Amino acid sequence: MVSAVGAGVVWAVHRVPPESSTRPPVAVETVAVVRTDLSATVSLTGTLGYGRAAPVKGGRSGTVTWLPEAGTTVSRGRQLYRVDDQPVPLFYGGMPFYRDLAEPGTVGRDVRIVATNLKALGYEIGSQPAPGEKVHRPAAPGKPTAPPEKPASGAGAGKSTAPSGKSTAGSGRPASGAGGPAADATPTVGGTAATGRPTVVVRKGDGVLTGSLIRAVKRWQRDAELPVTGRIAVGDVAVLPGAVRVDSVTALRGDDAATPLLTVTPTAKVITVLAGATEAGTIQRGDQVTVTLPGDETVDGSVSAVSTTVQQDGEAAGPGGAAPKRAVTVTVDDDLAGIDAADVQVDLAGETRSGVLAVPVGALVALSEGGYALQLTDGRLVAVTTGMFAKGMVEVSGDGLSEDLRVVTTS
Repeated sequence: MVSAVGAGVVWAVHRVPPESSTRPPVAVETVAVVRTDLSATVSLTGTLGYGRAAPVKGGRSGTVTWLPEAGTTVSRGRQLYRVDDQPVPLFYGGMPFYRDLAEPGTVGRDVRIVATNLKALGYEIGSQPAPGEKVHRPAAPGKPTAPPEKPASGAGAGKSTAPSGKSTAGSGRPASGAGGPAADATPTVGGTAATGRPTVVVRKGDGVLTGSLIRAVKRWQRDAELPVTGRIAVGDVAVLPGAVRVDSVTALRGDDAATPLLTVTPTAKVITVLAGATEAGTIQRGDQVTVTLPGDETVDGSVSAVSTTVQQDGEAAGPGGAAPKRAVTVTVDDDLAGIDAADVQVDLAGETRSGVLAVPVGALVALSEGGYALQLTDGRLVAVTTGMFAKGMVEVSGDGLSEDLRVVTTS
């Protein structure tokens, strides 16, 4: 206290002790330098669902008499819809039918689709000609397969040729015609051009409409409650890449079938991620991922496709416009029962550094002259060079560093 006396007035000044400038010490602890593998993880937001829905259009005119409900799953051989009260079954394949398949000896990839599907459904289709073999399509009924023979000179000369379907004098064989070899429904393989029949070379991926395959078509038509004709016309079946789930129905009963009828998706649930063009460039098909579902449940998965098409994501637009994105499709090992749609987190492993020295990021000490150091338990600083940062750890290297060396870190 300081007192001042003057004119009968006493002033008293009380000095308040200043606040202590000493702050509690920062809590620290020590950790050991470890040798480990570090992997940079890219976390992206994805959408769980059934993938992109594709429209299905009827292949021929007619009246739509039945359509499935949304959410229905349709597999090979099952009806997808009905036209004129006849089922239109589903076949698996990579191309739609573009022509009627009826004539024996027809060759093409569409015939292969028929053969593959009927065989998968359990029908005996017989053997199929191998690629490179020649298929001779039969001549039209009533037409000879080779020029008629001239009467031989000598004892047989002067005898007339019998009408079609009757044996010639002394031959004992039917003449070429409706009842002859030309009318055989089964194409022959490996013949010669001298027969006069058109020749087609079977290519890889082709099928041949043999007699055995036509008989299998008839058995299938009977079982599917279709007219038993042995003929498959355009629009009689719907050809899609695999089993489908009906996403929505776009037509009504009574509509013309030659219009979009419904939309379908694959039956397996997938996760679609829009990744930045740079990030997507480092992602490969088959890369392993970890998916975090609602409720923090995690499941393993893998990248099944990376789109080559760059699209603009309006939500990520910056000063220069929308950021370019590429779609990444992820499939998971779990069936995810009970979850049809949700936003999820997808963690993709990026660059990996194996067998490196690492410490927690909190162990780094920034130096005034630049760079970083680690503080040893005795207070000394050891300059280090940093490498990869991943999951709270940082790769370090430098003189005097070794595995199990203890350094100070923040708690």
